[in-house]
Amino acid sequence: MRKRDKVLSLIGLAVRAGRCVSGEAKTESETKSGRAALVIVASDASENTKKKFQNMCEFYRVPIYIYGDKDTLGHAMGKEFRASLAILDEGFAGGIQKELDSSMSGS
Repeated sequence: MRKRDKVLSLIGLAVRAGRCVSGEAKTESETKSGRAALVIVASDASENTKKKFQNMCEFYRVPIYIYGDKDTLGHAMGKEFRASLAILDEGFAGGIQKELDSSMSGS
């Protein structure tokens, strides 16, 4: 299984477990409330959106990754397309981060 598929299947599992929210408003409110364990923003989201979430996640100390595109993230969640999502579970967040970190380091 490719790294990318593993990240997307973990996102899918988090969605089915009810531990993931998507869309700008929900991602923002979960981040500000301290419930978000990880935020993922699509690489093709607007620069404004990426900057907003990067600043917010830095302030609230939530890990953030720019990953995939809106279609890919949406598809992983069983939705149309999504520019941002928040994982609300430490376990899922840890697994996704591990995959993202290892795929970014090229291993």
